[in-house]
Amino acid sequence: MNLITIILIAFVALEHFYFMILEMFLWTTKKGIKTFGLKSKEFAQDTKVLAANQGLYNGFLSAGLVYSIITHDKKIAIFFLICVTIAGIYGSYSTKQIKLFLVQGVPAIIALFFCLN
Repeated sequence: MNLITIILIAFVALEHFYFMILEMFLWTTKKGIKTFGLKSKEFAQDTKVLAANQGLYNGFLSAGLVYSIITHDKKIAIFFLICVTIAGIYGSYSTKQIKLFLVQGVPAIIALFFCLN
């Protein structure tokens, strides 16, 4: 993998590590509520366990991408970047928010493009 590909993969990994922190630890804070456009503090509290579970999955995506960088394994990087892309597409579709795709899916697609070339 060349340097630009590693940087792009690292960016996607860092994004998902940040999402993990937001969802697992900051969901009920002002930052979490604002970031995800939650209805209220009560709603955040009621959905805290679901968000933590979602955050854990983002952590796994991040860990897989970091592992692909450490091992210089393009196949692993491609697999996890495809997973992130699909998550971005589905998340954007299910929430009707294109911003989700722009933040999550587009960086993964760009990294994937560089990985495949």
